[in-house]
Amino acid sequence: MPHLEKTIALLPVFEPGPHLSELVTALLTEVLRPAQVVVVDDGSGSAADARLAEIAALGCTVLRLAVNRGKGVALKTGFRHIRSRYPGFAVVCADGDGQHSVADIRAVAERGGPGRIVLGVRRFDRMPPRSRLGNTVTQAVFRAATGRTVTDTQTGLRAYPADLLGRLCAVPGERFEYEMNVLLHAATTGHPIDEVPIPATYLNGNTGSHFSGLADSARIYVPLLRHALLSALT
Repeated sequence: MPHLEKTIALLPVFEPGPHLSELVTALLTEVLRPAQVVVVDDGSGSAADARLAEIAALGCTVLRLAVNRGKGVALKTGFRHIRSRYPGFAVVCADGDGQHSVADIRAVAERGGPGRIVLGVRRFDRMPPRSRLGNTVTQAVFRAATGRTVTDTQTGLRAYPADLLGRLCAVPGERFEYEMNVLLHAATTGHPIDEVPIPATYLNGNTGSHFSGLADSARIYVPLLRHALLSALT
């Protein structure tokens, strides 16, 4: 696919399971070349050695953080590597836990282009009740704070243009709050945000997720509520 010749798939992982190998193999079979896949391991330790060695043996780039520092740090590590090693390449970020299929990743990446962020947004009626409630509340607060409507603020499937990577590296946040901060930055700067509907896939009750309930929810809502407060005051 010519449009994706200058696109890198960035997969941040922590304690990766078999779905990572399946996803990477499918990407290489159907969409991308090995050099177009970058995996950033967020401090999984020696338990992940065999699986990550398997990914590296396919010809993909595997970057490893010595300790767990959070998804935001993993993403920014990948962005810096891609800016340096593959200047001018766009990036499509996806979760490696089986939530995103190759078809989803391809659809989001194909919609991308210069100056455009693209989100793979899940259907709320396919989400577990707790996830549906959290996303509905977050969507409403985000709209009140920014005046912009983003259907799925928590999606990890996102495409970013090459010209935005430098600014993404400067957006604050180390863990799950980073992705919210990216959306707030885009809303504040008037950056276009497009959406592509994707299925909501939760394997084994979403047990593969490393989102830690109240702690990570607080990290997401603090910058959002701060932005809302500042907007109200100004």
